[in-house]
Amino acid sequence: MKKLAIFLILVCFIASGINAQQNDMVRINGGTFTMGSPANEAGRRDDEVQHRVTVSPFSMSMYPVTQREYREIMGENPSWFRGNNLPVEGVTWYEAVEYCNRRSHKEGLTLAYRIDGEYVTWNRGAAGYRLPTEAEWEYACRAGTTTAYNTGNNITKAQANFDWQEETINEFGIVTRLKGAEKTTPVGSFAPNAWGLYDMHGNVLERCWDWYGPYETGAQTNPTGVVDGNDRVVRGGSWYNFRQGLRSASRGREDLSIGRDYIGFRVVRP
Repeated sequence: MKKLAIFLILVCFIASGINAQQNDMVRINGGTFTMGSPANEAGRRDDEVQHRVTVSPFSMSMYPVTQREYREIMGENPSWFRGNNLPVEGVTWYEAVEYCNRRSHKEGLTLAYRIDGEYVTWNRGAAGYRLPTEAEWEYACRAGTTTAYNTGNNITKAQANFDWQEETINEFGIVTRLKGAEKTTPVGSFAPNAWGLYDMHGNVLERCWDWYGPYETGAQTNPTGVVDGNDRVVRGGSWYNFRQGLRSASRGREDLSIGRDYIGFRVVRP
């Protein structure tokens, strides 16, 4: 009996170690950081003007939401690339906020969003799941770093899933071109950042709450972006992006109602 009990404990322990779909939440302490990129950063765009931002503490999912997690809550899987521990993609912004509300309801939490057709409002006092703000996302991605990536001023194919490209020339002058995997990889396939968050660079772009627009350049606390717009922000780069699109400060914009095979999301809570 004793041997059987030990065996069962070991099985449970091993299973918990590989159960990425549980998507544990990581506590992120609040703080102040410089959002945006310096003028000399390679790949920098004009919409990345540096400014000081303070964010309050919050919790963020360790991984992007997986296909298993999404299917368990929503009853479907819109992804092009299929696998339980692959990040869900093909999800619209509206579907992402609906997922947050349904997951909150399942766990008995106050809903973060009021959804009235295409009109969505955020109850900032709610305890339920929601999308990160753009400021929260960059703060968490950087994990205290000030470099272009949380890995330093460069990132390699051993550190993230993105559209890397290499050329080799053999002794006969024949050029061989290699490029990235051109698809998603299981969440947690690469080392986490200093705060224990995986896939903040590459794999799938991640949807944020904010409308896309110019930054307010003065110091801010818990900014939520411009009051309206046409597209919402996406962050982090994906398997589809080149290296510079993975930078911590790099900003993207996407339609709310169109799903892409390179866009997913992760969730946060207060």
